[in-house]
Order: sequence, then C-alpha cells, then structure tokens
Amino acid sequence: MVNSLSSDPLLIEVSLFINWNEIPVNEVAPGVRIKAPYGENLMISLLDMDEGAVVPLHHHPHEQGGIMISGKMELTIGDETRTVTKDEAYLIGPNVPHRAVAVGGPALALDIFSPVREDYADLVNRYIPPSDDSR
Repeated sequence: MVNSLSSDPLLIEVSLFINWNEIPVNEVAPGVRIKAPYGENLMISLLDMDEGAVVPLHHHPHEQGGIMISGKMELTIGDETRTVTKDEAYLIGPNVPHRAVAVGGPALALDIFSPVREDYADLVNRYIPPSDDSR
C-alpha cells in the first residue's frame, strides 16, 4: 500500500505492506526494469532483467544487498565475478564498482539499498504525479 499522506507516492510508511502490482515500473537500462518503493532510510528494488540485459559498471555511496529470486546473473563486485543463482545473496559496500548481466534467460532479484537511492527516487517521481487526496 502506498502512503496516501505524503506528496511522495512511493514513500512507504514503516508499518505498511507493499503490493508490487501497484508499484510503477521504470526501465533503467535496456531490458532492465525496476520497481523501487522506499521508506525513510531504506529502499527495496525488484530488479527484472531480460536475458543478456546489462546493468553497466557503476558505483554509488549506498550499501546494497540482494537476493536472486529466479534466473541467473553474472555479477561483478570489485574485481570478482561470479554467477549468482536462485536463493543466493550478495552484499556490495558503498562506492564499490559493480555490474550485472542476466545469463541463460531472464533474471529476477530483490535489491535493498541504504540509505535511499535518490536517483531511483527521483526517476520514479518524474513519472508519478503526487496523489490527489481531494477525490
């Protein structure tokens, strides 16, 4: 459930549940889609990748953890590359370069960021108008 008290439609109140079907999708790279609701200090991001899709090498000041829900992803963290499969998890420290490629089919992962990734929050908010509480 999205916080109807906030002008920020994806800021989730701490005690609310999330219906993924109500969260908008944003394509952040070709074949790479995210749904990224967030609270005050934490963002979760459902990462959906087409086979062969690439999250290019990048880094950010946020800590990131994740778990593969389905499929396989070739994940590079720093100087190490591994294939991550269903039920395997990963941790990425702040400012550590990392890259992901979906291999052998589509891949679905759940990423967690702390603090909230402002770039993802801004990306989402560009496309989602504030809720109209007057209805």
